[in-house]
Amino acid sequence: MSPSSPSPAAHSERLGLPWWLWLFGLAVAALLAAEIWMGAPGMRAWLPFAVLLPATVAGLAWLGRIRIAVADGELRVDDARLPARFVADVIPLDAAGRREVLGVGSDPLAFVVQRPWVPGAVQVVLDDPADPTPFWVVSSRRPVELTDSLLAARDAARAGATAGTDTGSRTGATGTA
Repeated sequence: MSPSSPSPAAHSERLGLPWWLWLFGLAVAALLAAEIWMGAPGMRAWLPFAVLLPATVAGLAWLGRIRIAVADGELRVDDARLPARFVADVIPLDAAGRREVLGVGSDPLAFVVQRPWVPGAVQVVLDDPADPTPFWVVSSRRPVELTDSLLAARDAARAGATAGTDTGSRTGATGTA
């Protein structure tokens, strides 16, 4: 892709936890710490609060760490990368569609990054003969925007590959003549 051509629409989101899940997790940790505190009086009474509450915050932060992005001609899901040129099709899914794709008849070779608190998802069908993975299923809060962005990146990657092939064939033909 040349510097003067417009880049496809970039997409970025983080699959963080909703506020109510943070509240629930911290309430459960505080309740557990209080139960331990009541059973272990003395100098160590503060220890359950000092250990359980920060551990819960760290665990909840870890659960919400996943980032989804379409940039530089690839789909990035946490540390996994998929070049857009290998995308055959992208299908936005609602909660029922995600349940159907990941249900009883799902493919065990599919790459899945699913967060139950995110209702939407995207199914990315692959076109790579060297990869046994038939498709990716990725949770997304904005599946239609992710679909549009990934399809635009795919089209830009294929247009760039076609332009590079045409330029190379013309250069070879000119060089041999």
